Amino acid sequence: MKITLLTIGKTEEKHIKEGLDKYVKRLKHYVKFQLTELADIKNSKNLTEAQQKTKEAELLFKYIQPADHVVLLDEKGQEFTSLHFSHFLNKKAVSGTAHLLFIVGGAYGFDSTVYNRANASISLSKMTFSHQMVRLFFTEQLYRAHTILKGEPYHHE
Repeated sequence: MKITLLTIGKTEEKHIKEGLDKYVKRLKHYVKFQLTELADIKNSKNLTEAQQKTKEAELLFKYIQPADHVVLLDEKGQEFTSLHFSHFLNKKAVSGTAHLLFIVGGAYGFDSTVYNRANASISLSKMTFSHQMVRLFFTEQLYRAHTILKGEPYHHE
């Protein structure tokens, strides 16, 4: 199974980039993982919230394939413990999911067309995090889930 994290906007904070690089490198031992950062929408200050979400959706759909299992990282999504998230990933792998695509949207969330296309949505917390922090937290949780599945000592319960 291949896993992609698709994001709107580049990771700009140096310490977050370093953390992302650390976990992306670690993940390569467990799964085919790719972080794809899309450029921010140009002239977004001149757009309404709805217009910006529509433009972001158009950009996202260029990367979503019909067979992809799409999971939105969204504040209204289902919450998991790390252990339950590892079970979620294992179920997708065992069921033959070829490409699991996780998406972090823009500042205003997702357009309704993206919600309609999604197979699931996950919330990392009831708290709000910056979009850059979400990338790091999610990537660490993805790594943690794989160590749980392999019975490695990274995660403690």
